[in-house]
Amino acid sequence: MDYFLTEEQVMIRDLARKIAEEKVKPVRAELDEKGEFPEEIMKELARADLLRVFVPEEAGGLGGGCMEMCIVAEELSRICAGVATTYAANGLACMPIILYGTEEQKQRFLPRIADGASYAAFALTEAEAGSDAANIKTTAKEVEDGFVLNGTKQFITNGGVAEIYTVIAVTDPKRGARGVSALVVEKGTPGFGFGKEEDKMGIRASKTTQLIFTDCKVPKENLLGKRGMGFIITLKTFDRTRPGVGAQAVGIAQGAFDEALAYGKGRVQFGKPITSFQGIQFMLADMATQIEAARALVYATARMIDAGAKDFAKESAMAKLFASDMAMSVTTDAVQIMGGYGYMKEYPAEKYMRDAKITQIYEGTNQIQRQVIANALIK
Repeated sequence: MDYFLTEEQVMIRDLARKIAEEKVKPVRAELDEKGEFPEEIMKELARADLLRVFVPEEAGGLGGGCMEMCIVAEELSRICAGVATTYAANGLACMPIILYGTEEQKQRFLPRIADGASYAAFALTEAEAGSDAANIKTTAKEVEDGFVLNGTKQFITNGGVAEIYTVIAVTDPKRGARGVSALVVEKGTPGFGFGKEEDKMGIRASKTTQLIFTDCKVPKENLLGKRGMGFIITLKTFDRTRPGVGAQAVGIAQGAFDEALAYGKGRVQFGKPITSFQGIQFMLADMATQIEAARALVYATARMIDAGAKDFAKESAMAKLFASDMAMSVTTDAVQIMGGYGYMKEYPAEKYMRDAKITQIYEGTNQIQRQVIANALIK
């Protein structure tokens, strides 16, 4: 479909696609196998100014919105979702600073991310706080000139490689969700270290690590928004970034579909290409339709956000939910079409299937998305 992208959006899309094809595709299998951080690719994205896409112009960025972020995430995911996750995690970590940071905070942190000089990470999840995000145990005790952080964060994308971390911690234990605050913590701060690096099923090129805080002193000027706003900041951030997960899912599905279609045209059984059989044709037709429907929903939601809509939690959850469920279905069908070859690591179909699964889990499981949607409908 023609989504009538602006001239600048087309340029961003074509640039992201070029880098994905020329720089990512030749090394994606190796990055996946080794679980290796894509340092050189991230530098290439920085040189191409794609790390500026989601940063405001006044902070050294291109001033793009949700739509531009989705375009890049989709194109990178079409080749390697691990690289796309590494890229998108920067945008996720930036969002609380963009939305709630002071001018001084924006100027201190965002230009470094836009330049590619520093990577960023968003730290919410803990061992006992996944879907139950309000159940975090990491504390930030206020002292005279700042906060003292103690606790452990789990499954943090870009953990260890990032220099800038947006950390959600409890400042007022008795106030529940209203006693949570958001702090920016820099790598190298005394008392801030890293624990286990996870060995994942998919998106293996992205780093996923524990963060450990032991009497970590954070200056008071690193508090985002007001004390007690951490949970609101988290929710408002996810409302704006979940379409990006949807775009990632669309890219994964498109990549898997492209592989299955190309394979089907060349695979001969019973004397003819398997694409000549109605069973395969119907699968391909359904896959293509599902991908286009998901892309339409993701793009429409992104444009709604960029147009200044006041409330889009429901639509954001729908985009993430529908696209990620679609990606799991399409990648499974891609493996099926390719048969035994689809199951082998020699072909990329199995990687797409492994990568697709996480899109149903992170930034809120799809069960949580359904809860968000249902709550909005009932209200």
